[in-house]
Amino acid sequence: MTKMGRPKSENSKKKVLSVRVEDSMYQRICDYAAQHQLTVTEVVLLGLEKVLSKPE
Repeated sequence: MTKMGRPKSENSKKKVLSVRVEDSMYQRICDYAAQHQLTVTEVVLLGLEKVLSKPE
């Protein structure tokens, strides 16, 4: 019998990052996410992508 469940993604996310932020920064992230209909994770990933895509 084959396994049931969610199919595997081509770009599976296996690494987990944990970041500690001040309450005010967390609130700013949550507010931005709500205004732009994003999750907190999506906001953080967008920010990382923006920083990492800048030429050095």
